[in-house]
Amino acid sequence: MFSNASSFVEGVDIAFFIIIGISLVFLVGITAAMIYFVIKYNKKRHPKAEPTKDNFQLEIFWTVIPTLLVLGMFYYGWVGYRPMRIIPKNAIPVKVTAKMWSWSFEYENGKWDSLLIVPVNKPVKLELFSPDVLHSLYIPAFRVKEDVVPGIANVMWFKAQKEGTYNILCAEYCGQRHSYMLSKVKVLSQKEYEKWYNAKDTLAEKMMPGEILMKKQACIACHSTDGSKLVGPSFKGLYGSKVTVLVNGEKKEIIADDEYIKNSILDPNSEVVEGFPQGIMTNYSGQISEDEIKQFIEYIKTLKDD
Repeated sequence: MFSNASSFVEGVDIAFFIIIGISLVFLVGITAAMIYFVIKYNKKRHPKAEPTKDNFQLEIFWTVIPTLLVLGMFYYGWVGYRPMRIIPKNAIPVKVTAKMWSWSFEYENGKWDSLLIVPVNKPVKLELFSPDVLHSLYIPAFRVKEDVVPGIANVMWFKAQKEGTYNILCAEYCGQRHSYMLSKVKVLSQKEYEKWYNAKDTLAEKMMPGEILMKKQACIACHSTDGSKLVGPSFKGLYGSKVTVLVNGEKKEIIADDEYIKNSILDPNSEVVEGFPQGIMTNYSGQISEDEIKQFIEYIKTLKDD
């Protein structure tokens, strides 16, 4: 009857079915009663309205029964919810960073990925962080969802019980490309997970530090590297080119050099490229080091026009 994707599925689904079932009974019952009263007590049959006397038994009935039903729904909701707040001490910690508009998952050994990789039948604790706006991590198959709020440390956990790949969504509107904020959970066997966790990232070894940092900071969610237009201007052919920007509402033509790129990272809304919205990119001052900015610039230098 219930999917076994995670340990929370049965509790959440039972509460859901009970609430939907009770609601459906009342929907059908109340609708049927309304139709019955409309037919039986229409004006033709009862041209003169008659007052109804107090009915103590009826008042007790419609007070006690709904109260018991509400308490029953609360009980099953609490039974499904309470385990979600009790995090096992041996849970595998994963730092989750939600940025406009992508997910990043970092593990204890420093490894990170845009996908969430977890072992089957092992509790996993997600430490949620957002540097910009409100997001919400939602894994429908696992029946878990938690808000990712800037400035607030929030956590969630789950135990995947079935190997496979499952969708991750952002369930809180977070801006222009909210619908593109997608990822996956890959549930592996314990042996496959340990192999992945301990393996060297050969792809990362072939990438420039700035490219790795760009992916990790989710820059490519807004800026393409192939010349295509996204929320922000493309990085391809940017370095050394002439750029028209708006400074305090006035147009200004500048050269995209080291200083311009550094300022665009630390104070992105001071010089906004013409044709792109202001206030979308967050300020990275204090979140990124001088060395990392240099790595960014060195990588952008390699993205030349064909």
